Amino acid sequence: MTIANRRDFLRLLGSASLVAWGIAPRRASAAAKAKVIVIGGGYGGAIAARYLKMGEPEMEVTLIERNKRYVSCPMSNEVVGGEASMDFLTFGYDKLERQGIKVIFDTVEAIDPQARTVRIKSGKTLNYDSCVLSPGVDFEWGDIEGYDEAAAQIMPHAWKAGPQTVLLAKQIQDMKDGGTFIICAPDDPFRCPPGPYERASLVAHYFKRHKPKSKIIILDNKTKFSKEGLFKQGWKQHYEGIITWHGGDAVKRVEPKTRKVFTEAQTYQGDVVNVIPNQLAGKIAHLAGVVDKSTGWCPVDFATFESRLQKNIYVIGDATESPMPKSGYSANSQAKICVSAILARLRNEPLTEPALTNTCYSLITPDHGISVAHIFELKNGKLSLVPGSGGVSPMDATPEFRRLESIYAHSWYKNITTEMFG
Repeated sequence: MTIANRRDFLRLLGSASLVAWGIAPRRASAAAKAKVIVIGGGYGGAIAARYLKMGEPEMEVTLIERNKRYVSCPMSNEVVGGEASMDFLTFGYDKLERQGIKVIFDTVEAIDPQARTVRIKSGKTLNYDSCVLSPGVDFEWGDIEGYDEAAAQIMPHAWKAGPQTVLLAKQIQDMKDGGTFIICAPDDPFRCPPGPYERASLVAHYFKRHKPKSKIIILDNKTKFSKEGLFKQGWKQHYEGIITWHGGDAVKRVEPKTRKVFTEAQTYQGDVVNVIPNQLAGKIAHLAGVVDKSTGWCPVDFATFESRLQKNIYVIGDATESPMPKSGYSANSQAKICVSAILARLRNEPLTEPALTNTCYSLITPDHGISVAHIFELKNGKLSLVPGSGGVSPMDATPEFRRLESIYAHSWYKNITTEMFG
């Protein structure tokens, strides 16, 4: 499938009606009397809650979220690189409440799959017919010697947007001209595979304007990375001599007080160090017993996104064990399939054929965008890429093509966050 055809396909999916997703309301539906709890109000959970309510306006849909304001990870590298403020990333849940979704700001302490109950910190126990988990990721603290939650206050991860994003941005702004910014990239699989390399790009853009003697070193255990050819071409075009990527060199230890990083090969001295730890499914998934302990991720039935370990619990987004990239778009797409499956079960209707897509934009400069798209199909219970579909932006594209992709990136962000938060 050509790039142009890929865009046409995604545009078609983006404009698909509730009928196409199998989510359209029914008269006198048994689903209207059901109780569904959604835990986690991000790219997967907010969409699941909104589409459940759209599909069954009379259904009791409860969204449980710890924070009253959501801060987006996608586009957070623009804040780190000084191109945007935190307001650009921050959203409230007012419009979900006005839609009729019961939003509870609290922390989930226990999930009982047999009793179908969720206990929250305030002491309440809530019943459900179906429960959707969108728990995101947690970090494997201790994988790198010397790096823990306290160390993250000196060497920020900034991989969960919020105070860590602000901290890293400030450290970069305060760094001396001629300093060294080190990024320690995580092992696969992890949230936002192109993210560390986009971060290097946008910080390099900041350095060119404000601290031109400064350097960026990326330390990476991997020997290849997402959109590698496009990033390296962009770095050569815009940041020759500023960004150096060291692949196949695992970070073994860090020393926060001295900001030293120790790999298998050598020791690096940084002025600002960004350690992005290895990742696994978020804590809520572990509480619910839906995590495969051998992988750290949640196995699901890809036709429904119901957990393979617990009935009536569905898992979407970054926590799933899936060939799909761990991205905001993947979570959005999975949420719609999940909602369709929940409604089909409650209405005693056949499942809708899954159509799972992902599109991910990255910025090398504010006017130089690149992208990758995937289209997945379900075959024999497994997700696989549709032959000839998707792909990455072309190499050697014109500046105008790159500029348009940067515009598409911001349009994507505006559209998807509007779909989430109204």
